[in-house]
Amino acid sequence: MTDVHENTAAVDAAVEAAVEAAVEAAEAAEAAAAAAAQAPNAQTAPATLLLEDGTTYTGQSCGAPGEACGEIFFNTAMIGYTEVISNPALAGRIAVLTYPQVGNYGVALPDLECPKPPLAALVVRDMCPTPSNFRSDLSLPDFLAMQGIVALQGIDTRSLVLHLRQAGTMHAIISTVDANPQSLMQKLQDAKALALNDNPVSTISTTAPYTSEGAALFEAYPQWTAPLPKARYKVVAIDCGITKSALRHLARAGCEVTVVPWDTSAEEVLALKPNGVFVSGGPGNPKACTQTVKTLDALMGQLPIFALGLGHQMVALAAGAKVQALHTGHNGSNIPVMDLQSRCVYITTQNHRYTVRFDTLGTLDADKSGGNTQHAKDGDLRFWAKQEVVPVVQNELFGAIKLTHININDGSMEGMCFVDIPVLTLQYHPAVAPDAQEPDAAYAAFVQLMQANKPGRVA
Repeated sequence: MTDVHENTAAVDAAVEAAVEAAVEAAEAAEAAAAAAAQAPNAQTAPATLLLEDGTTYTGQSCGAPGEACGEIFFNTAMIGYTEVISNPALAGRIAVLTYPQVGNYGVALPDLECPKPPLAALVVRDMCPTPSNFRSDLSLPDFLAMQGIVALQGIDTRSLVLHLRQAGTMHAIISTVDANPQSLMQKLQDAKALALNDNPVSTISTTAPYTSEGAALFEAYPQWTAPLPKARYKVVAIDCGITKSALRHLARAGCEVTVVPWDTSAEEVLALKPNGVFVSGGPGNPKACTQTVKTLDALMGQLPIFALGLGHQMVALAAGAKVQALHTGHNGSNIPVMDLQSRCVYITTQNHRYTVRFDTLGTLDADKSGGNTQHAKDGDLRFWAKQEVVPVVQNELFGAIKLTHININDGSMEGMCFVDIPVLTLQYHPAVAPDAQEPDAAYAAFVQLMQANKPGRVA
């Protein structure tokens, strides 16, 4: 009996000690929480957004402290904020996300489109600090703070987006350290003046050639991907802001990819003896990339070329066309585009401010354009969809060019195909998921151009 009583006493003492320890831990946690509530927090500090027309919004910081200036735009995607903030095409810009709550699935680092997100700042209605996702590596606010990206929450983003839709794209400044409108406006005007002659592509492009390791792009998704096909074609990718999605597509299409800087010359490209050239999307005005346009001008007709986004615009410039700024740009993953040849409509991902004017590429070939000899006076290319015609123009430099894709929302140009030389371009970005088992049709068309062009496959 003595042993029983001794054992019972020992258990009671252990339980009492555990209870005391739990109480002490709870009190310590409560004290720490109280101290944290009293301490200044950069992610809950007041923050101010000032547009260049004087419109002001006040909210709370949810990223890094500091100030950021740039062109402000809105993105209409419901998901994919990780890809938005890490897209090189948005370098130096301020993104306003229209979806009300952002950050609920955190940030999975393998999903970043580039290693160092170049976005200037982020604006959201409500930022979620506690994500729920088995793939999440850290919360979005923590990621933004780690990357030095200023962010703002707690404002009426509906009001802001409506204002931008009516007034058009403009510059803005976000600050967590200065709330004085006059001071902020002066900083904004100074930053805008400095940005007039900037070429953001030069700041994000690779500085030296490298070979993309196709298999490594899929290492984070072993449960979702089939083995890559054997590389059959050598492709030189001109990096104007290339994304991991584009490199995955090329790998899936059986391409061995050498990525080169944006200002690589045509002679340097040809020295690599590729089967084709891929021109990536990127940020800013294509007119700033004069060396890339010069390179494309020299390569067109010598090698198959496939260009996306900014690359599409630069191919058009090489062909003597004009580009113009859109009122608000196209930014989102839900933008409808019609393929005039198949009459199919695709929901696409886009991130661009400029568009190509189809009427500046050449004169219409009436025999191949449904008898039409005049371009649409208002430039609205939906005219051709209504006519059920795929128009062709005669370009002075490169012969026949076919309009292949148009934007359903505003009738702007979304793609073209050169008839007499192997060149394909798209304004939008064919989206890729890590589990894609087949290359997108556009990349498959690029492969067909290289097959038809014959020489030198990868051994």
